[in-house]
Amino acid sequence: MTLKIISSILQCVVVVALSPLQIGLIRATKARLEGRSGGRLLRPWREISKLMRKETIRYGVGSSIMAAASIVTLSSSLALALTVPSLLQNSIIRPDLFVIVSILTIGAISQGMVGLASGTSFGGMGSSRHLTLLALTEPTLLISIYALSIASHTTDLAKIIQLRALHPIEVVSPVGILVVASLVIAVLSETGRLPIDNPATHLELTMIHEAMTLESSGRDLAFQELASSIKLTVLTSLLANLLVPWPIEPSISLGIAPAIFALCLKIAVLSIALSVGETFLAKVRLFRVPELLAGSLAIAFIAVIVSGVTTI
Repeated sequence: MTLKIISSILQCVVVVALSPLQIGLIRATKARLEGRSGGRLLRPWREISKLMRKETIRYGVGSSIMAAASIVTLSSSLALALTVPSLLQNSIIRPDLFVIVSILTIGAISQGMVGLASGTSFGGMGSSRHLTLLALTEPTLLISIYALSIASHTTDLAKIIQLRALHPIEVVSPVGILVVASLVIAVLSETGRLPIDNPATHLELTMIHEAMTLESSGRDLAFQELASSIKLTVLTSLLANLLVPWPIEPSISLGIAPAIFALCLKIAVLSIALSVGETFLAKVRLFRVPELLAGSLAIAFIAVIVSGVTTI
């Protein structure tokens, strides 16, 4: 039990330390591709520390909801970092598929409450869009990973990744390719990246995540930004480990240093790929986003059917 607690805390610390650096790497790569000189790796950490020192201004009505929702949003992201097997398989919280999707849902709903608590039109608009996409994104995550659990006979993500590491052919199987294609779209929607949402915009007609955080300040905004970056790192590492399930240590051992290096390398590669994609992609029209997510949900259903047929 003590070993599980230490392993979970170590994994959480590594993920939290990497999450703002991943945002900095994405910004720096996009700046270089666009011919700009801006973008530094440590800038997101400086922004979060600066926000923590600033005064937190809240409305009289809904201020307690704003404070509580910000804390719940950060707590859900930390729970994800403790649960999802990014670095180690031995976790204090069993990395069950349904548990992880439930944690994601709690975080998404609390983020929506942040937008509604301010009582402004932009916040409500962003929360409405956010929860609409949530209804399509969460089932896609659930069903796509469930397709992998059919062959593995378990909904434990750590065991699924372990089985994929023992049988590398599963990585390039039809089910594996369909699941990855579906997960990529779902992760982009869950983390508010292009082409679903543009994290660099403040145009009220198109923004989703930024609309919910528009009225936040100080510590509340720091919690929300840190939670968003942690969720991006956790979901990116999950996608990377499903694609390249090596090396992930069962628990703390001498192989933890290569595992940390491999995790940093996988996150860096996917972050650069995301930056390149966002540089050459445009945001999908808002009314076309549900169609894109419905397509990813259909791909996940196809993956379940193919997995069920091939497993029999």
